[in-house]
Amino acid sequence: MFKIGQLAKLAEVTPDTVRYYEKQGMMEHNIRTEGGYRLYSEQDLQRLRFIRYAKQLGFTLEAIAELLSIRVDPEHHTCKESKSIVDARLFEVENKLIELTRMRESLKRLSDACCGSAHASNYCSILEALEQGASEDKSKKSP
Repeated sequence: MFKIGQLAKLAEVTPDTVRYYEKQGMMEHNIRTEGGYRLYSEQDLQRLRFIRYAKQLGFTLEAIAELLSIRVDPEHHTCKESKSIVDARLFEVENKLIELTRMRESLKRLSDACCGSAHASNYCSILEALEQGASEDKSKKSP
């Protein structure tokens, strides 16, 4: 059995993170010492590591809670449910990659268009392009 500080250290989170997950209903603390300290089991540690890893993959707390419920009660759930949650996250990541690729290409064009010299920036191609882009963006949003 672990106290909250020990559990947090083993899972590489803070005790406040453990408390937060408890408030969200994702972790439990049913066992206490006579002095009132929370005690956690190996199973609690595994659950906390599961939550942490899912967070690293960018799952929302709602999605993690769903995955946990599937994990805790596998007899009443299907792999299809887990796959659906993962596929939704994968779709978000793929869209973000497309967005980041576009952003990288735009930034590369801006950088390549600039001479990068130490002259005054009165006629800086980067600033002009950003100004033009801002004007075009504004006109797209106007009725």
